[in-house]
Amino acid sequence: MNYRKADPLPPVTLDDVRGAQKMLAGVARTTAMEGSRYLSRLVGAPVHLKCENLQRTGSFKLRGAYVRIAGLLPEERAAGVVAASAGNHAQGVALASSLLGVRSTVFMPKGAPLPKISATQHYGAEVRLHGHVVDETLAAAQEYAHETGAVFIHPFDHPDIIAGQGTVGLEILDQCPEVRTIVVGIGGGGLAAGVAVAVKALRPDVRIVGVQAEGAAAYPPSLAAGRPVSIVNPATMADGIKVGRPGDVPFGIVDALVDEVRTVGEDALSTALLLCLERAKLVVEPAGASPVAALLSEPEAFEGPVVALLSGGNVDPLLLQRILRHGMAAQGRYLAVTVRLTDRPGALAALLGVLSVADANVLDVSHVRTDPRLGLSEAEVELHLETKGAEHCAEVGRALREAGYTVIG
Repeated sequence: MNYRKADPLPPVTLDDVRGAQKMLAGVARTTAMEGSRYLSRLVGAPVHLKCENLQRTGSFKLRGAYVRIAGLLPEERAAGVVAASAGNHAQGVALASSLLGVRSTVFMPKGAPLPKISATQHYGAEVRLHGHVVDETLAAAQEYAHETGAVFIHPFDHPDIIAGQGTVGLEILDQCPEVRTIVVGIGGGGLAAGVAVAVKALRPDVRIVGVQAEGAAAYPPSLAAGRPVSIVNPATMADGIKVGRPGDVPFGIVDALVDEVRTVGEDALSTALLLCLERAKLVVEPAGASPVAALLSEPEAFEGPVVALLSGGNVDPLLLQRILRHGMAAQGRYLAVTVRLTDRPGALAALLGVLSVADANVLDVSHVRTDPRLGLSEAEVELHLETKGAEHCAEVGRALREAGYTVIG
């Protein structure tokens, strides 16, 4: 491996990843790899989906957590472990600890989705809710570790974690030996670093492309600066990769071995999630869909065969509903519009008649009559419509205006 950093020895080696693979035998599943005809046509080369969303606990996080905890000394195990996470790492630590007979405490933000809290408890961890953002939760977990002697299990900034995540890379090479490009989401960098270590050692010709959400992209400025730098208030629906600062250990590996880091917007993420659900019949969280979002955003930029790593599938059902609606809107398949009309009997029926002729399916209707912006005889109707694409959205708007309605938005 051609590390560009000054350190003579890399923090994680291929032997470390192979050792982790042996340790994980019978613990982590060898997840399926599914072809995608739609993405293959788009890219112009075979595209495969590596389905870590079907891993135990619903994400790749079990791999690194198990390797890290299994490597603890007996006295460290006796003291228990502690972690901080909004979901995936929490569940990985909880299950790994239970399998190894180690007591685990997991700090989660107070706003964490109930299904993720329940799953973490079900896997055997004691859950403590603290803070409203992950940074506050992380500080509480580290304070707990200092006070009790429990070992803090970092979600990405440790060689054992990276080695465990790297086993995904070995599976990709076994399942798709002809692969030319691997696309992987990046938050703190543990998964991308591990995959890069494994793949570049065996196939240095394979291109590794990392993907970050535009609102939480700490790696581009960090790579430009040559060191991890923090970004203020990362914001994205992809909470699995919403990390404000790269980890010190994975950063050096990503800098040395990952060929490119791209960013994707929220529209691309929601569209990718919708595509995974509709075309591949796979429930994938926004972070897990980020490689697909990159392929959708610039398909000609990827040499095939391509493997897109779907890193997880733990998404709160209420969030999933909002994201799917966002994805449909991005594709022109969902339209929210407000129309001003005269408030008289039959006015709403007439409006709905125009929409029926325009072949727009009405999903929801909301009346506003008391806003001070409205005249005494006026009302506003907010409509949520199912449409057939951007062109159909424009046709619906034209039909409303030609019928004499004032379209507000």
